Amino acid sequence: MGLARAINDLAYRARSHQLKPAEVQGGTFTITNHGTSGSLFASPIINQPQAAILGVGAIQKRVMVINDAIAIRPMVYISLTFDHRILDGAIGDYFLAKVVESLQTWK
Repeated sequence: MGLARAINDLAYRARSHQLKPAEVQGGTFTITNHGTSGSLFASPIINQPQAAILGVGAIQKRVMVINDAIAIRPMVYISLTFDHRILDGAIGDYFLAKVVESLQTWK
């Protein structure tokens, strides 16, 4: 319960612009949800000295072909911006592929 309370407190204070600078420093990875405003795709910028930022767009239903059948599925664009001085592109691509795989096989 303590972790859930701490997360809820941080989320509330972040949304109400009440976080102190010391509370948002020292991170290595950020996730941004630009899809809340309806945006499908964006190119988020890394907050230095962080290593990467994952951008998540709006989830929309789209027509897909799955096993040679037409289906409607919720789809989302995700992007990964990373610092090449810290991460090799192949590792960044591998990470993003694993995120996609996890989302596609979520049960």
